[in-house]
Order: sequence, then structure tokens, then C-alpha cells
Amino acid sequence: MVTYQLSEEGLLVQVPAPEPDDLSSSSLIQEDVFLRGKHLLRLLLAALLLFAGACGGDTQDTTTQPETTAAATSPTTQASTTTAATTTASPTTTAAEPTTTAAPTTTEAPTTTTTVAPATSTTEAPAFPVTVAGVVIPERPVAIVSLSPTATEMLFAVGAGDQVIAVDEFSNYPPEAPVTELSGFRPNLEAIAAYGPDLVVMSGNPEEIASGLEALGIPVLIHEAALSLDDAYRQMRQTGAATGYAGAAEELVASIQDEIAGLVDLYADPDLGLTFYHEISDTFFSATSSTFIGTVYGLFGLENIADAADPDGYGYPQLSAEYILEADPDIIFYGCAVWCGTNADSIAERPGWDELQAVRNGYLFEVDDDISSRWGPRLIEFVRLIGQTLQTLSEAG
Repeated sequence: MVTYQLSEEGLLVQVPAPEPDDLSSSSLIQEDVFLRGKHLLRLLLAALLLFAGACGGDTQDTTTQPETTAAATSPTTQASTTTAATTTASPTTTAAEPTTTAAPTTTEAPTTTTTVAPATSTTEAPAFPVTVAGVVIPERPVAIVSLSPTATEMLFAVGAGDQVIAVDEFSNYPPEAPVTELSGFRPNLEAIAAYGPDLVVMSGNPEEIASGLEALGIPVLIHEAALSLDDAYRQMRQTGAATGYAGAAEELVASIQDEIAGLVDLYADPDLGLTFYHEISDTFFSATSSTFIGTVYGLFGLENIADAADPDGYGYPQLSAEYILEADPDIIFYGCAVWCGTNADSIAERPGWDELQAVRNGYLFEVDDDISSRWGPRLIEFVRLIGQTLQTLSEAG
């Protein structure tokens, strides 16, 4: 007779029951009977004793077997319980059942823990389908394509990085992002569809690519360029909701909001009336207070010299050197160090710029090209830079 149990590798294996005893005790009894009775009676009695001994041996083995099986079987195995229940019906065997049956109490605990842990860490949003920004996402996406550097940073920041299978050519952060040759400016329907995405996230809708993807049954989440911190926060929350990380997204937003509030309380001083010029390129394109970049500076009460040069509200006017020289800003932030090669020395060498008070005082501060042009989770680094700049000016008197 054999029983079954689970091995450590999770395989169902046979466990042989112990072999019946040698009937050594029965043999001694037979010997004694043969010495006392008549030959025929002895033979009959011996046969009866042999039969009884054999039955007794079987009963003893059957009763012991569930105990041996229960001892050898892991608490996580249900097989031993089943074997004990089906093999034995005697009171002795039934008494062993509670010991074996008690094991499922231990079995259920790890099973519950294993089930709850992933649910807590991966299923934060309501059960799918969900509707985010008017887009129905039927199931939690596991193959996301991002065509926006800002969206890529948001996806990884909320915890959905493992679900991202491809990002556009300019999504250079975080380093582990799967960069491809996909373009977010001129997206190619066939190239995107070839990745088999179940969600595409992009900024804007160039060439009406979204309708083509939706015709293929691929949900498309479109994030327009943020104009304020609230816009950025909303897109972070939408990214979390669309990927199953609504809770993580909410925590991310709250942490950014808290730190920004602390930095503003510490460094903002509108009464100082400090003016600044933010240089996007060495051809003097700038950003006004109506843009996302401008709203971040506005948190600290800084005055933007580009505002007066944008009567049409475009947001990104191209200034002239003469305009900048006349405005004579207190601070210059330049954000084209990587793409244009701009640095403090090259600014000071521009004709007439050595007369600017920002140049004379050394208040020229580099802003990371990507951080200043994206409204993702790293915007907090942009805010920190402005705070540190104001601290430098404060210390200098």
C-alpha cells in the first residue's frame, strides 16, 4: 500500500507504507500451543492463530500507516489527510485524523499571505476596466508603449516600469527605459503596432495617430503639454489609474506637493522684486509666466522679463539681444547646455552682455535641458534649483 505527498519541488510522489512485521510475536504463540495440545488440534489451532496473527498484523499496519504518512508529509500537503480519511474507519485511525486535519490551519495561513501580498503591491486601482481621461482601458496593461519622455518618466515613477515594453527615441530617463527608434513627433502606426501594445501613452496627437491605433483595438492615453502644476499632477494620477497604480501615483503627487510647499515657504520673497530671464536656446527663445516653466518660477515671486514681449500669449517668444540688455535681469537661467553648448562663459562673451548685472554678479545658473522642458516627477529638481539659487542670492546679500 502506498500514500502520496508533495515534495519540496512541488511534485506529487509516492511514499511506500512500512512493510508488515515479521509476525515474530505470533510465531512465539504458535510454538507454545504446539507444545500443549494434540497434533491435530495443534495444527488447527496453529492455523487459526496464524490467520488471526496475519489479520492482527494487517490491522496494526493500517493503523500505523496514517501516522507514518502524517509524520512524513509536509503540513502544506492535503494528500495525507485524504489518505487517512479513506483508508481507515476504525476509532483508532479516526483519532489520528484530528492531528492530520489540523495541518490545513497551517496550510491556509501561507496561502492567504501569498495571495494578499501581490494584491496589495500590484492592484491599487479599482478593478479593470477603468476609464481614464475618456479612454476605456479594459484590462490592466502589461505591454505599454510610451511616445513621450514626460509620460515615460511618469510611468516609471508610479511603479509601472515593468509594464513598459518600448519608449520613443527621446525618452532617455530613467536609464532602464527601453529606448527604441519610435518617434513621438512623427509616429508610425505599423511600427507602434508591431510591439503589440495594450496601451499607448503620448503627448498630443500628431498625424491623428490615435484614431489608427484605436481602430486596432489599442487604447491611447493622450497627455497635452502641461500649463500648470495642477496639469502635471492630474497626468501623474491618470498614469497611475491607467496602469493599476493609482495609490502610488497619489503618494507621488503628495510627496512632490509637500516638498514644493516647504521650499516655497523657505525661499519665496515677492518683496525682493527679483527679475529673471530663462533661456531655452541660444537664439533667445524664452518662456513666459503662462507656460509650465514660467509657473514654477512664479511660485517664488520672481518677475519674468519675457512676459512683456508676448502680447499674443504664445508663451514662447523669441527675444532679441537688445531687449534682454535693456531688461537687465537679476538672474539668468540657461537651459540649453547640452543641445546648444551654452555655459556661463559663452553668455558673458556675448557682445554687451558683460554689462548685465546677472553676469557681473555671477548669477548665471544652468538648468538641465530635460528637467526644465518636462513636467514629470523630476520637476521637483527644477524647483529645488530655484530655491538653491535664491538661497545663494540671500547669502550674498
